[in-house]
Amino acid sequence: MKNTTLPYTDIEVSKICLGTMTWGKQNTEAEGHEQMDYALENGVNFFDTAELYPVPAHPDRHSATEKIIGTWFKKNGNRDKVVLGTKIAGKAEFTKFIRTTGFSPDAIRSAVEGSLGRLQTDYIDLYQLHWPERNTNYFGKRGYKHDISDHWKDNIHQVLETMRDLIREGKIRHVGISNETPWGTMRFLTESKVHASLPRAITIQNPYSLLNRQFEVGLSEISLREKIGLLAYSPMGFGTLSGKYLGGMKPATGRITLFPNYNRYSSEPAIQATEKYHELAQKHGLSMAQMALAFVNTRPFVTSTIIGATSIKQLQENIESIDLKLSEEVLEGIEAIHNSIPNPAP
Repeated sequence: MKNTTLPYTDIEVSKICLGTMTWGKQNTEAEGHEQMDYALENGVNFFDTAELYPVPAHPDRHSATEKIIGTWFKKNGNRDKVVLGTKIAGKAEFTKFIRTTGFSPDAIRSAVEGSLGRLQTDYIDLYQLHWPERNTNYFGKRGYKHDISDHWKDNIHQVLETMRDLIREGKIRHVGISNETPWGTMRFLTESKVHASLPRAITIQNPYSLLNRQFEVGLSEISLREKIGLLAYSPMGFGTLSGKYLGGMKPATGRITLFPNYNRYSSEPAIQATEKYHELAQKHGLSMAQMALAFVNTRPFVTSTIIGATSIKQLQENIESIDLKLSEEVLEGIEAIHNSIPNPAP
């Protein structure tokens, strides 16, 4: 495994991060434990979860994923071997069963305490805001459309004050943002620059894959110049970049088969691009899944690539992508496809 450090810290993390959002729905507790065992044995020490998981979010399985991680920590007594990130859910219609408020001080504190209890730990290494509470473009929205009915008041200073207090209390160590825009990212960073007592956001967790490279448009420069590392999620485009859905295939256990409304990576242009990437991988004798992950792993703004798997076989293939070095010919082929069908799955 290759390692790096979280920006502005001495915390060493694996370049592959174990995603967990299937545990409690697509995966059982035993399977989640098996994945964590395998990942840690193979050098993956960075796990990412959220109070929202598993997905799709539902009151009957609220925060089941965090509970699964908590029972694994309790069983093995190895909390100190894992760098753990979790997230507070944003305000949205589909999260009303969690809370109806935004990122108020009480909401953040309640969310942190809830996660600590379920995870059976005294601290969270990286605490992230799952998505902005203001109206903006995330979760598949290509561009920003201003909504005059959005009465969000800028509370970023207050959010960081609350995070600062939680850091002082030892409940969280560092702060991250997720599904953010260039404006939102710079707003967080500027606030902590102007007010030295406030914690700095050290990571941003956004989608990034062969089918969605929008991070490169404005955020990659911010990431590199400001040293805020990307934790790339959905690097496999909900599994589409494994090729298992090509030709109209619908594997019974596939996420898109089970949850057809998760169609972010299934548009006609996305399918066309996926077919081209599949042809490129075949031409060079590569697994398309590993090619897709290897591309993400080696981008200079990526701190860690978040992989998700529903089987040990998938997990093994994903982890092994860290050892794949793409040739210049393959990289040129990727760029040619991207330039012909840019960002088909925002």
